[in-house]
Amino acid sequence: MKNFRKEILSILLITFLSGNATCQEKTGCVTDSDKNVEKKESKKKKKYKLPEIDLSHWSVTTPELNKKGSATNVEPPAILNYAKDERLIPYMYNDSTSGALVFYAYPSEATTANTKYSRSELREQMVPGDNDTNWTFEEGGSIKGKLAMGEVSKDSEGKSHKVIIMQIHGRLTDEQRDLIGQKDNNAPPILKIYCRDGKIRVKTKELKNLNASDTEMLHEDAWGDDDGFTFKQEVGFRKFTLEVKVSEGKMVVVLNNNEYAVYENIHMRKWGVFENYFKAGNYLQTRDEGAFSKVRYYELSVTH
Repeated sequence: MKNFRKEILSILLITFLSGNATCQEKTGCVTDSDKNVEKKESKKKKKYKLPEIDLSHWSVTTPELNKKGSATNVEPPAILNYAKDERLIPYMYNDSTSGALVFYAYPSEATTANTKYSRSELREQMVPGDNDTNWTFEEGGSIKGKLAMGEVSKDSEGKSHKVIIMQIHGRLTDEQRDLIGQKDNNAPPILKIYCRDGKIRVKTKELKNLNASDTEMLHEDAWGDDDGFTFKQEVGFRKFTLEVKVSEGKMVVVLNNNEYAVYENIHMRKWGVFENYFKAGNYLQTRDEGAFSKVRYYELSVTH
């Protein structure tokens, strides 16, 4: 009887071992070891995050000089390949750990018209590859981003260098440009949103002469800066949401869905003479040697 039990146990052991060996030989068979590997790989995939940003309607300007000696600009569809584009990799890249699109800027000779500062900044294109199709306040629009200030250098007084993180820029139509004899289509920005030392500050434009004609208003020197507004909340280096909503004669800037700066006045109504486009990214406001800044965008969307 004892010998019989030994034989049974031997048969069961041999069957188990041969079955396990057969399982490992078959490609369709999943062992416990395979499952553990799959779980580890799955966890790795979940840790890899990408920003929720559709770049199909944005161009980007960087601090790198192009062959013509001006700032490099990349439009759709080329911008969609930013993760592999050697022109963009130093200035616009993914932080796959946090899921951010990082914009890096430093002072360089690669500036754009009417400014001495360089930038890594997106420019809205309602029609991909076309800067001539824009929108008016009457047509309206909104931009919303989830972002955070990254590393930034400090000035001689120990204050962080100032960075513009979002804008609404004016633009002249070809007819308006020719009417006032200007060489390009640039108009002033109606909105600049700054980040400095953890605080968000808003600057807009005001018409100097409220009796100016529609033609006189087209000149940049017809507009001056307002006193500005600083939100009470301090964002530091944490994530925050920033939204700008525009309608005829009105502009609202919203921080973290609970603090508002509302502009509904004669200046906003007069601004209706211009076309506009949104901008977002990292526009460093200094030429100090060794200065730099990073801005992290996790989400960015525009509606019209």
